[in-house]
This record gives sequence, C-alpha cells and structure tokens, in this order.
Amino acid sequence: ADRPGASAGGRRGTAPDLMELLPQWLAAANARGFAPPPQALPALLDAARGRTDLRPAALEFAGPRALWLARLNPDWRFALRSTPGGGAALPHLEDDDRVQQLWQEGLFAERVALLSALRSREPAAARALLETTWATERAEDRLMFLDSLRTGLAPDDEPFLEQALADRSRNVRATAAELLSALPGSALAARMAVRAAACVAIDHTHSTGSAQDTRTSRTSEGAPTPTIVVEAPHECDPGMERDGVVPKAPAGRGERSWWFGQLVEAAPLGTWPRRLGGRTPKEIVALPVADDWQGELHAAWCRAAVRQRDAEWSRALLGEPSAPEAGGPGAVSLAERAKLLGTLGAAERAEWVAGFIATHGLSEAFQLLGVCAVPWAPPLGRAVVDALNIARDAGSYPWSFSGVMGLAERCLDPSESGRLDALLAVPDEPENASPGAGGYWAEAFQRLVTTLRLRAAMAEELSAP
Repeated sequence: ADRPGASAGGRRGTAPDLMELLPQWLAAANARGFAPPPQALPALLDAARGRTDLRPAALEFAGPRALWLARLNPDWRFALRSTPGGGAALPHLEDDDRVQQLWQEGLFAERVALLSALRSREPAAARALLETTWATERAEDRLMFLDSLRTGLAPDDEPFLEQALADRSRNVRATAAELLSALPGSALAARMAVRAAACVAIDHTHSTGSAQDTRTSRTSEGAPTPTIVVEAPHECDPGMERDGVVPKAPAGRGERSWWFGQLVEAAPLGTWPRRLGGRTPKEIVALPVADDWQGELHAAWCRAAVRQRDAEWSRALLGEPSAPEAGGPGAVSLAERAKLLGTLGAAERAEWVAGFIATHGLSEAFQLLGVCAVPWAPPLGRAVVDALNIARDAGSYPWSFSGVMGLAERCLDPSESGRLDALLAVPDEPENASPGAGGYWAEAFQRLVTTLRLRAAMAEELSAP
C-alpha cells in the first residue's frame, strides 16, 4: 500500500485508502488462518511499526518468523515488546511444574502473559497462582497483576479483593475497590449501597425555588410531584476511604459532591428501585431532582451503568434518540452516551445511533459511530448515507464531513454500494454552497463506492476455498 494517498491540493481523490483497509484485511486473513509469504514480512513489520493499532493483528498474522526478524533489526524491536513475554513461548497451562517455574523465575512480561493466559482459561487457578507470591510482589507489579482479574471477574474473587483493600499501595486499593463494586453482590457493594441510599430520598412535599419550578413540579391535581432530594456526605470517613473513595477532590470540584458521586457510582443499581418507591430505572431517571443535583446524580448513575454493564439503566439514561436535547435525561456528554451504548447489544446500539442521526444529523454522531459494530447494520448504514445526502443537497461545507466519510468507507456494509450510484453525479450547487463543494462531494462518494467494492472483492478473495 505504498501509493500516495492524496491528490494535488491535499484532496484525497477517488482512490481507496489502502492503509485504512489493512486492519480489516488482517482480521479476515487471521480468521481464515492464513500466513504471509515470507518476502512480505518486512513490509508488514514496517506498517505495524508506524501504527500501533495494527500491531496485535499484524504480529498474529506474521507468526514466529516476525520475532526472529525483529531480533535482527532494531527498527522492529517493537515486535518483541508487543508480544507477551517478549516472544518467549508460554508453557502448556496443564504443565504445573513449568507454570510454577515461570511464575517464580520469569521476567515480569512473561509473568503477566502467563497470568493473563491462565486467567482467560481457568480464572480460579490464575487467582490461586497470584496468591502464592502476592505478599512479596512490588506495588507496581501488584497493580498490573490485579488488573488481570478483570477477565472472568466473579464472586469467587471477592475474598482476595477484600484483602487487597488493605494494601499498602493506594492504587492497588482503588483498583480492588473498583473491581468489587463491579460485583453487585459483594460486601463492598452492599456497604456502598447503604452509604449512597442514605444520601438520596424521595420528597413528596418538595417544591423548588421559583414560581415556574413550583408550577412544573405539581401534578394536574395540584399535588406536588415526587422529587429526588440529595444530602451529600459531610465527611469522608476511614471506612469510605478503605472502600475506595478518594478523599481529595480535584481542583474546582466541591468535596461533598465529589464523595457523593463516588458512592453512587459504586452502589449496585438495584439499590435505587428499592430505595425510591419500587420505580423502574426509566421512572427514576424521569423524576425531578432538587437543588441542582441532577447533573451529579445522573452522571454517577451513567458511570455505574457502564461499570456494572446494566443495559436497562443505560437505556433509561440514554433516553429516546429523537429527544430534542439528544442526550436523554441523564447522559451528560457524547462520551458518556458512547460508553452507555457500549453496554447494549450490537443491533440495539446501531438502531439507537441511526435514530440519533435521523433526528440530529451527523455533526455530533462521530463519537457514537465509533462504538457501533462493523460492518454497520442496514438501518445505521442507511441513516448515515441519507444524512450525507441531505448535507450535500443543502450545500453544506463538505470538508466538515470528511471524518464521517472516512468511517463510512471502512464501516458501511459493502452490499450498500449499489444504493450509492445515484450520488456519484456532481450536484447542482445551491447559491449559498461553498465554491467547488459539488465536485468535492461527487469525488468523496466516488471514493466511497470504489472502496466498498474493493472491500467486497477483498472479503470474497479471502473467503474463497
């Protein structure tokens, strides 16, 4: 793929950007169990050297020969660093003596690779291995080893993690607390639930400050609407600190709201229907919150929904994609929405983002598109193409859509290329359009169609018997 990417004047031209397709090509080749011809290895290592995101797939494809080559050329040393254990082969996990020997005597990278491999196969055995040397490990190593427990995290890990709450290292304590709070049945989660629930209540008599607020918080019968009231903690006691609450607030944050957000984030989401009158997550999120606490409370619920992988709460916090503010009642930013979408299944995620684009266009959708499965599901692909077409017909500034266009080249289903033929002509430019915009749009759609056809041919070649 060593051809120049841009034509004169910085425009990308109509030719597909082959380097951008390399990750998909490697994924397909690896899925089929292909290996490269040896003479292609130097080019493959050069490509991976320039792009860290390519390295795992490129090194899997390249196989052991790449590590042999990397020992001969300093430019390719990254391959040794990127491979677990520096390219050393791990023992068979059934060979207890070799596993014990590598764990006791191996280099740090080899030990991390061993623990990760064992954890993905036999979580309990990996934890037992870690316990044998835990007390003598260095703090920074304990942190890395503890992080490996994210894979296959289960209630059986609780006693070990509870022990780690008393660790000498603050970072180890914080990681142990985070992992325990991702186990809604853990004792730490129960302690956090008690603390968080003490801060949040329903007030059936509350009316907010202004006359307008008072009117909107009353039902049609004239009775006040139930309102959530918040009383944030007045101190961060040693028990809270032991359970992972960071006492010192960042600059610009109030201490009490900082502690409150951490408690709510770590409390099991099942706490709230019990605490707030048996309401569903959707009903809870729709309740008014007194005294400007809504942003803080909803942002903490967002973090909890992501940490606990709770799809029902994520749906409630996202709201309808067609809502005027597009954020739902709870999500505080596009980044937050993208994380919430990550807890939903691929089809539901694509459907939500398609609805968002249909209502709000593409200007805010880039981050949300990044969490959707590739190739995009048909409703999402159609929504993106329709929005690009609307932007083109409106005479929009075409360069502001180049990021979405690049994503579409990589992520649209190749079968969509037939629907795009009508967009290849240079459109009539409205009076207020950017000069030359029509030509740019036609060129961009031409490149999109050419790229989709190339991806279809690529997939067909790699899947041939």
